[in-house]
Amino acid sequence: MIDSEQGAQDWLRDILGVDAAAMDRLERLAALLVVENRQQNLVSRASLEHVWQRHIVDSAQLLHVSRETSGVGTWLDLGTGAGFPGLVVAALQPERPVTLVDSRRLRTEWLARAAATLGLPRVDVVLARVEDLPSRAHAVISARAFAPLARLLELSARFSTPQTLWLLPKGAKARHELQELGEGWRHTFHVEQSLTDSAAGVLVGHLLGAPHQRGARP
Repeated sequence: MIDSEQGAQDWLRDILGVDAAAMDRLERLAALLVVENRQQNLVSRASLEHVWQRHIVDSAQLLHVSRETSGVGTWLDLGTGAGFPGLVVAALQPERPVTLVDSRRLRTEWLARAAATLGLPRVDVVLARVEDLPSRAHAVISARAFAPLARLLELSARFSTPQTLWLLPKGAKARHELQELGEGWRHTFHVEQSLTDSAAGVLVGHLLGAPHQRGARP
């Protein structure tokens, strides 16, 4: 378990293999977050004391628990908020197209500025509700504290194919939400232990079919 700011940075370098250029982008992202948080409430002030653990590595671990290291295919981050995990993923995999979706204008304006400052031209920031997004399949879908699992799938299944990888940090409710998922959803979701919180989990897997598609082939 990663339990210190130094440990978080060491993990990025030694385990995830983050190079100097990507570490620099992450350092600048952390600094931008601190400054902008004085203007709008992006994250809790207390969490900024542990920004590498609570936000940077908590996002970066998705690449580790899923073994998603190819950097190939579009990544859709729903309800991205302050850019976690999507903006961290983009900083680590700058060649990958990453779409950050949020319904709050001030946040999307900041996300666009941050992506430009960090030199991430493949980041697309979208101001919209998930319900209003055009249907389009993505290679990876993430959402951190956006909606309960069943509701999230109802809103977002149309962005997925059986090959789409879902990465959903769910905190302490991960196993409960998976157990409570209604009948009819065909999936391969399982819970991976969070590296930053002993009580938290990350849902990882593929969605093979929605309830109304029960008879469809995966």
